Amino acid sequence: MFRNKIIEIKMLIEKLKTVYTKMFKDKLDVLQIAIDDTRSRIDLDENIISVFYQAKKTPRYQSVFDKKDPLISVCIGTYNRAELLVERSLKSILNQSYSNLEIIVVGDHCTDDTERLVLDIKDPRIKFKNLSRRGNYPENPDFRWMVAGTDTVNYALGIAKGDFITHLDDDDEHLPDRIEKLVKFIQENRADFIYHPFYREDKNGKWCINHALELMIGCVSTSSIFYHRWFCKIPWDINAYKYHEPGDWNRLRKIRYLHPRALRFPEPLLKHYKQRTQIDK
Repeated sequence: MFRNKIIEIKMLIEKLKTVYTKMFKDKLDVLQIAIDDTRSRIDLDENIISVFYQAKKTPRYQSVFDKKDPLISVCIGTYNRAELLVERSLKSILNQSYSNLEIIVVGDHCTDDTERLVLDIKDPRIKFKNLSRRGNYPENPDFRWMVAGTDTVNYALGIAKGDFITHLDDDDEHLPDRIEKLVKFIQENRADFIYHPFYREDKNGKWCINHALELMIGCVSTSSIFYHRWFCKIPWDINAYKYHEPGDWNRLRKIRYLHPRALRFPEPLLKHYKQRTQIDK
């Protein structure tokens, strides 16, 4: 009987720990969002929320939700990963079940054979640009990791013609039906922005699922988002590291600040491989 009481008490303690941990996390999340919103208010034009909501009311903004087979721009920034880019990343896009694509590959002043291998594919949907010089990234390797590739993605956004925009890192891959499923989902729900879970390879080579339960740092990846082309107006910031923020999250928290209709698609549609060292980036 005494042993049973001990077990009951232990179970109660574990239950209380779970409850209070969640309560504490929720309070931290609210605080973090408040901090993020303050940063975004400083970073963005003071009128951008009203500009966004005015744009949403226009026929031009809404028309993309009613198009049959809208054009999708897939933006890929790369630096000297020619084989991974072609054999993994690009192959996963070319093998998509959805075909109305514009694939924009931008090199961060690649010095390997990236250009030759990409152009050898001979697919008219692919556009390739190798920037004439590398981005002016910070010397500190941790800070450089946060913002490496900023110029490539901003260049891609600047020329993208798609109705909807998505991204893929040059060493990751999308599942074959990803774009088809997301086009249907975003149009049916008339969402501005969607994100989804993804498979993540850990440092030991084991795969797990990032469930992406919230639009929060650590829950989303550059390659796990899909959105209305209006958000091309919000570029990556090469100074994101000054907030100790990765460049993709720095941009996403600004988008979240606008309170778009942001929805989570429930299926994992990306394989995010463990990253090589960023010291050479």
